[in-house]
Amino acid sequence: MGELPLRLAVVGDELVAGAGDPKALGWVGRVAARTPTPDPLTVLTLAVPGETTTALGARWDDEVSRRLSPEADNRLVVALGRADVAAGLSLARSRLNLANILDVAEQRRIPTFVVGPPPGGTADADTLADLSAAFADVATRRRVPFVDTYTPLAAHDQWLGDLAAGDGVLPGQAGYGLMAWLVLHTGWHTWLGLPDDS
Repeated sequence: MGELPLRLAVVGDELVAGAGDPKALGWVGRVAARTPTPDPLTVLTLAVPGETTTALGARWDDEVSRRLSPEADNRLVVALGRADVAAGLSLARSRLNLANILDVAEQRRIPTFVVGPPPGGTADADTLADLSAAFADVATRRRVPFVDTYTPLAAHDQWLGDLAAGDGVLPGQAGYGLMAWLVLHTGWHTWLGLPDDS
């Protein structure tokens, strides 16, 4: 990281907005609170509930561009949700949508970090596991950091209990805390050029 203050644009669905969290922090707020920077950190969450990667691909560039500043170290966090499964998108289409987002970000020289979808209802578990793996592959091929939230949480008692205590779809405080922990411990500080969280 240079001398410029960090500015992060976080695009994604309702999980980016912290929907369902009684503290209204979500994982993004918890991660920001644990990211010590020399200058104040600016985090801009651009959430659209229930958004597929097709819809995200169509909007992210315009929305993020308006929020970049030549006086900042601008970065992009792509937080992928589960909507592609509900919408019946093919794995190939989901992969292509993410690939296009990452390729445009690279052309525009915006460093990018990808957070995969967490587990939801058990009915879609296999499909969501495949989707998460496909997203991981796309990011890895482009040397973009990827956080797998699906695999560690799929059988995690606290995550499952948190979902069950709510509407079965959105996590509460405990679930968002688990997501934040995974992000913070999967290359977040390295990506930002900061010392590791102690």
